[in-house]
Amino acid sequence: MHEGRCLCGNVRYEVDGPFAAVVNCHCSMCRKHHGSAYVTWAVAPASGFRIVTGNDSIGHFESSPGLQRSFCTVCGSVLPEITPSGESVVVPAGNLTGDLGLQPQLHMFVKSKAPWFDITDQLPQHDEWPPAFGMQPVARAPVPTQAGVTQGSCLCGGVAYEISTPPLRFYHCHCSRCRLARGAAHASNVFFSADGFRWTRGADLVVDYALPGARFFGTAFCRRCGSDVPRVARERGIVNVPAGTLDTDPGIAATAHIFVDSRADWDTLGDDGLPRFAAMPPSR
Repeated sequence: MHEGRCLCGNVRYEVDGPFAAVVNCHCSMCRKHHGSAYVTWAVAPASGFRIVTGNDSIGHFESSPGLQRSFCTVCGSVLPEITPSGESVVVPAGNLTGDLGLQPQLHMFVKSKAPWFDITDQLPQHDEWPPAFGMQPVARAPVPTQAGVTQGSCLCGGVAYEISTPPLRFYHCHCSRCRLARGAAHASNVFFSADGFRWTRGADLVVDYALPGARFFGTAFCRRCGSDVPRVARERGIVNVPAGTLDTDPGIAATAHIFVDSRADWDTLGDDGLPRFAAMPPSR
């Protein structure tokens, strides 16, 4: 039995194991929805999946014909979804507690990989769906961009933003809060000065969730599709941008892995040469 939940804890669920497959997906839709470099999906029989609490807090967005993506309407965490056949449940592994009993087996949709992320492990890589899955990719129109400006948007396109100042820092964060919020192995967060940030559309669609008891931690997401979007802290002068939502290359790659002592049991990290810190890096 595996247990999972969203960041705020309103939605809790159980999945009977064992998992049949665990895969890392780099497609643009997953990156947009989770705001991360990629998402790790764990697949199990749908007959063993049940929502324990919070069913009325679950929102849905049809990202492509017949394919729904679920999220918590309170905190924005991505949640499991039953496949169109009804036979399997696909679970964002970052929601789960404990060991999956299986580590990721492959990377898929690497042709859509983010330009700021390098795959450094030895797992098999597939440009799109692995042939054994028998699935066809969904074509997505490119998002119009403007030279010289960092731009991003949510999965449904209702929320968009641009940043005119250079990035300050970029971390892959493995803390349990980020994993629950993004449903991924880690968050990929780029920080900018708030002075250069502006919403170009959809500011009224942005939900800001402050985690109770946390000094600064929270999430922001699109209420329509559940995608993570930038969280602006004007009082601190910074904006935390989920890198998976970027439509342009920010001109910087991650400089460190942080909170690695909190990483998931199934997260092997890979050998990318970046510094690793047990918690936050030492202040300069």
